[in-house]
Amino acid sequence: MANKSEQIKILVSIPDGEVRDSFFSEEQRVSLERLGCVEWNANAEQYGEEELAEKLRGVDICISGWGNTPFHEKTLKYADKLKLIAHIGGSVRPMVGDAAFERGIRVCSGNRVFAESVAEGVLAYMLCSLRRIGEYEARMAAGEWPSLIGTRGLLGRSVGLVGYGMIAEYLVKFLKPFGCRIMVSSRHISAEELAEAGIEAAAAEEIFRTCDVVSLHSSLTARTKHSIGADLLNSMKDGALLVNTARGALIDEEALVLVLQERPVWAALDVFETEPLPMDSPLRECERVLLMPHAAGPTADRRYVVTSHVLDDIGRFLNGEPLDCEIDFARAGTMTTVV
Repeated sequence: MANKSEQIKILVSIPDGEVRDSFFSEEQRVSLERLGCVEWNANAEQYGEEELAEKLRGVDICISGWGNTPFHEKTLKYADKLKLIAHIGGSVRPMVGDAAFERGIRVCSGNRVFAESVAEGVLAYMLCSLRRIGEYEARMAAGEWPSLIGTRGLLGRSVGLVGYGMIAEYLVKFLKPFGCRIMVSSRHISAEELAEAGIEAAAAEEIFRTCDVVSLHSSLTARTKHSIGADLLNSMKDGALLVNTARGALIDEEALVLVLQERPVWAALDVFETEPLPMDSPLRECERVLLMPHAAGPTADRRYVVTSHVLDDIGRFLNGEPLDCEIDFARAGTMTTVV
């Protein structure tokens, strides 16, 4: 590996600062630098397009992260040696354009670790909302001893998933011990495959109309933007819970506010069309809603795990082995494309 280390050039485009430090332990930095000649972004902000293009000149591997300047024709114009983009994040689609795949550049990401952690967050939001934990905590802090009338559990509930990617796969595993009836609406998995996993295939309309809990897992595309509108929201039965950890713009927020104001429907929202959520957002005034600051995952303790998986794949790449976390063009096409 010594000769290879002398030749391999690795660019870490993630800006210097707290976020990068939360993903790279000192041990991981040392491990990475054993693999090749590493340049770390010394800026406190992302490279601009032209700067990234220059930095990619002669680079074999680029490690990217949240908010990275996209890899497209302009930024790849000098990337004469780039062979692998290793993304320490989830969805790669907003930043890895068709041009990268067309050039034969391979892509891997920490999507699997992100997905497992987000699924854990979804489960937590379901339980917190059904058991009204936030409300009871606030009332206890205010000196009350509230009655437990109105709390509900997840055991035996009907749970509908709109969209079925890696997060939804993990969530199904987490829900199994609760004895939930699970229904899925997705264009990316067949009814036969779902049946083998003990899951029912259903249209989104049926899920919204019949399920106790509805959880969104669709990627955000031009087709899915505001796809959860007034008709679907108003079809939810009384007491139903809507959970969104996918993308805020999947939901027509104005329609959701009206439903929350007018009907006994609950929501747990981790993502919003505008982030941070504006101070004057009417969602902040709604009852029966749990608002979270895009925090479903990965939790801080899982960030080093994400990096570990990505670094392992870089090692596999350098050794000519199959990648464990590779995202090919077809898979990337199912991910969020608009932000």
